Amino acid sequence: MSLTYTAGSLVAARGREWVVLPESAPDMLVLRPLGGSEDDIAAVFPTFEEVRPAEFAAPSPDDLGDQRAAGLLRTALRIGFRSGAGPFRSLASIAVEPRAYQLVPLLMALRQRTVRLLISDDVGIGKTVEAGLIAKELLAQGEATRLAVLCSPALAEQWQGELREKFGIDAELVLASTVSRLERNLELGQSLFDRHPFTIISTDFIKSTRHREDFVKHCPDLVIVDEAHTCVAADDPAQGGASSATNQLRYELLRKVSADADRHLLLLTATPHSGKESAFRNLLGLVRPELATLDLETPAGRAKLAEHFVARKRADVRDYLTKEDGLADDSLAERTAFPSDRWTKDEPYKLTPAYRALLDDAIAYAADRVSAAGEQGKREARIAWWSVIALLRSMVSSPAAAAQTLKTRSKSATARTAQEADALGAPVAADSADNDRLEGMDVAPGAAESEDAGARLLELAQRAEQLVGPAEDAKLKALTRHLKGLIADGYNPIVFCRYIPTADYLAEQLDGKLGKKTRIAAVTGTLSPQQRLERIEQLGAEEADDPAVRRVLIATDCLSEGVNLQHHFDAVVHYDLAWNPTRHDQREGRVDRYGQKRDQVRVITMYGEDNGIDGKVLEVLFKKHRQIKKDLGISVSVPDETASGVTDAVVEWLLLHGRQGSQESLFEMDGHQESFDRIEREWSSAAEREKTSRSKYAQRAIHPEEVAREVAAVRTALGGAEEMREFTLEALRDLDALIREPRDGSGDFTAQVGGTPAGLRDALAATLGNRLVEEDRAIPFRTTPAIGRGEAALVRTDPAIGAIASYVLDSALDAKAQGPRPARRCGVVTTDAVSVRTTLLLVRYRFHLTLPSRTGERQVVAEDARLLAYEGLPQRARWLDDDAAAALLGARATANTHELAARKAITRALEGQPGLADHLTEYGTRLAAELDASHRRVRKANEEIVRGLKVVPQEPADVLGVYVYLPPVAPAASTVSGAEA
Repeated sequence: MSLTYTAGSLVAARGREWVVLPESAPDMLVLRPLGGSEDDIAAVFPTFEEVRPAEFAAPSPDDLGDQRAAGLLRTALRIGFRSGAGPFRSLASIAVEPRAYQLVPLLMALRQRTVRLLISDDVGIGKTVEAGLIAKELLAQGEATRLAVLCSPALAEQWQGELREKFGIDAELVLASTVSRLERNLELGQSLFDRHPFTIISTDFIKSTRHREDFVKHCPDLVIVDEAHTCVAADDPAQGGASSATNQLRYELLRKVSADADRHLLLLTATPHSGKESAFRNLLGLVRPELATLDLETPAGRAKLAEHFVARKRADVRDYLTKEDGLADDSLAERTAFPSDRWTKDEPYKLTPAYRALLDDAIAYAADRVSAAGEQGKREARIAWWSVIALLRSMVSSPAAAAQTLKTRSKSATARTAQEADALGAPVAADSADNDRLEGMDVAPGAAESEDAGARLLELAQRAEQLVGPAEDAKLKALTRHLKGLIADGYNPIVFCRYIPTADYLAEQLDGKLGKKTRIAAVTGTLSPQQRLERIEQLGAEEADDPAVRRVLIATDCLSEGVNLQHHFDAVVHYDLAWNPTRHDQREGRVDRYGQKRDQVRVITMYGEDNGIDGKVLEVLFKKHRQIKKDLGISVSVPDETASGVTDAVVEWLLLHGRQGSQESLFEMDGHQESFDRIEREWSSAAEREKTSRSKYAQRAIHPEEVAREVAAVRTALGGAEEMREFTLEALRDLDALIREPRDGSGDFTAQVGGTPAGLRDALAATLGNRLVEEDRAIPFRTTPAIGRGEAALVRTDPAIGAIASYVLDSALDAKAQGPRPARRCGVVTTDAVSVRTTLLLVRYRFHLTLPSRTGERQVVAEDARLLAYEGLPQRARWLDDDAAAALLGARATANTHELAARKAITRALEGQPGLADHLTEYGTRLAAELDASHRRVRKANEEIVRGLKVVPQEPADVLGVYVYLPPVAPAASTVSGAEA
């Protein structure tokens, strides 16, 4: 007859010990290895395999460790936890250590029955991590069972990598390029959204009616929408006219998705307002319909919005949980390493005589063409207008782009109406702040209005082709000089261009011109999103172990949004001046973000001093944009109407007066003053609305004190950053790794692990790469969680740290293990840190949690490790508080311990363990009550969940380690070093 085992009890099977999980039945036990993770769960059938009750073996007095043994074992144990008992079920199992401020959206989410949040933190703060935390937690708690992420196709692979590598969520890509393959594997009548529980879906793909309706019908219960501002548009004519067709399709889709009141919805955007009130209201309506009509001028309205809206600048979170946030002290203060400064400089260049002559002739042709078209009708006039803009933009970009444009037919030439000409021409020629469809936007536009370019255009094209190279292309020559300066100062720059031909031209011309140690690569829209990321990683990995190697990436705006480039690059050169400053912000945001190692990011903006266009765009748009950013501390998107109004005026004046006539101030142009006054008012109004929005609607639902309390609880259970660093350093040293610590104050270090035990080398090779370990290269260990390939972060969830901890724990529990064993289960230390004999216990508690959710009750077994200490003998123990017990980990031997005295002390402590059982049980009951209170506190607004919550300790607790601290005594004849006993 087989025994019945309760959840949380220990059993022995298959040569090891396991914890019984709640999913077990009498005829089938679901087991997790003691100290193992969810990935190690196995099913065992007692009828066919031997299963017997197990007790955790007591420590042996013959296996004494040194003064660091307790701390190393405790940390190794805590790092191994993948099922913590606290209210955040997922934090122990993810491969990223969130910043304290990133827990705020998670706390907000857990207070809602159905999670509806608009997360609008500034660029580079970490909205992806914040959304991933919420998603992982909802899935772990059973509040959600399926997930869909809607994003642009260019960011799909990056989302997939972030979810898989940081949160263990393996999502399927649903793109135009993958859908045929996915649908081939479906059963009859099955939806791919049912077949694949976790998906990342292109917002362009989902626009088709068939796929859109299928998605709405089978939509997961958790949806994340990236760049959510592109899914709504202003519908107020006073604020920019009707919504675009694309945005309207997305908006209608999200309205249907959000209509299900039980569906969790996270909307992410760094620009929720953008100066357009109706678009902002539409966005709020997706979160909750009632939010769209809230009176946000009243405290009650703003308080209601604050429950669902979080918007913070870098300055709000750079230093967090400090006394300035209302806390009593700075003990939990956290500083996030954003670059503190962005060094910017505008660098002019002047055209060579030959290039100047070509541009003058092109302007003359453009003026003639617009004039002639104006007499033919409105359609012809608009076609000519967009053709001319394409010609002028390509001409000031590069000879290669100019030649391509002059020989290519204009896209707008196929239009049948003036409105269609605008729809075709504007996206290609302008730089809309709201244009998220960057795919295909870097192709050189056409200027010809028929398949066969006229003789005049072909003659201009031939002249452009003769201007390639630094001799006639002063812009290229100036770029070479700027890049050499950045490289000499140790920077790795990205050069942003508008067009593919320009990027290819620069890559060819710069090859071999920037020094033998400089590597150059180009990334344009000719590559798929996955190929772009691969090329960037390839460039970043090239000779990565040579600090003298510099990297230059030449890219079009296919990389200006969403892609993270801060690990490999730290400077930006705007080779082509965008016609909207927001595009420059997007470019710079790729490197100026969390995880950037440089404190100062450099930005160089190149502009043509005498080409008639760049100087005016810089004067009006960019200087105003920078002033607003300086005043507010954040960037405010330039309304598209504002940007296009300025650039239209520049082009009109250029065609009327030529390049030389355009040198006067734009605001002195006759006939344009009233227009510019209106533009100034619109932009200032947008900036004021954004300023008001930030001050009114900034997150106030969660006070820093509440965050601090939960952060302290998490660190108590899982360990903090400094503990992880000390553990890793000490463990690697004891395991015979070669450590190098640079004296730069960063806390970073490197380790060569060639001399460590084979088991550790194999584990590290699996996480960091075989080549790195086999060739015994120096492995960088970083104090920042934002790391590059082949590096390890000094956080508990990093796979490399987990491998080290696992080896330390396994070798400590196996007294017969060969090779170095940094941690031991027993120790005796003579130290002046105590005045009476004091014993420290490392105890592992197991808890059976009943966690109600919307999808039903979940039974979970969780673990926690605690330090308990008492003074005197076990029979008359005087128990210390938790802080005093933890302080013993820092005690150092101040005298040698007599060998006989050490054995006698540890034997007495071990023999007295049975008498401590009542206190260990009482402590476990108290700890369960604290955990219960913590769960209820975090989810206090969700009464339905709180009512069914239970936390029950599983007895008996496991005593993993026993360490005796003795006050100094007179020296004896035969002693053992305190560092060995």
